[in-house]
Amino acid sequence: MFFHLKYYLLIFLSTTIFILNACKLQEPTKSHGILYLENRSKKLTLNKSNINDAIEIIGEPHTKSIDNKNEWIYIERVLTKGKFIKLGQNILKTNNVLILNFDKFGILKKKTFLDKNSKNNIKFTSIETKNSLSQKSSVEKFLESLRKKMYQK
Repeated sequence: MFFHLKYYLLIFLSTTIFILNACKLQEPTKSHGILYLENRSKKLTLNKSNINDAIEIIGEPHTKSIDNKNEWIYIERVLTKGKFIKLGQNILKTNNVLILNFDKFGILKKKTFLDKNSKNNIKFTSIETKNSLSQKSSVEKFLESLRKKMYQK
């Protein structure tokens, strides 16, 4: 009886090791854009690389500038799952933008790399602009004042 128990234990341990070996302990990520954008951008050199090198190393750009067709924009965004405390909400792991400027001959003249820490925070003003088209008529103003008086009590 004890002899069979050893075999059962050996089979159980070998199967659990096999199953656990197949499971990888990687964090779940959702990626958008071109992965490892910073490493790929380091391969491009100013005044030496051209448009064909950029396409070969990084690929086609996500967007091109509206005003200047020689300004290419690449995006990398990686989201990961948060800790158990945050109930698994998505957390922004990397958010990189690469802007390449080419001259009229297709030679790389300027390379700008922005990560999530180097981006400027945009501050908006709280001042509202009055628009004559969206102003309320006298009837609407009267009805609104009646509604305010009704809901005050």
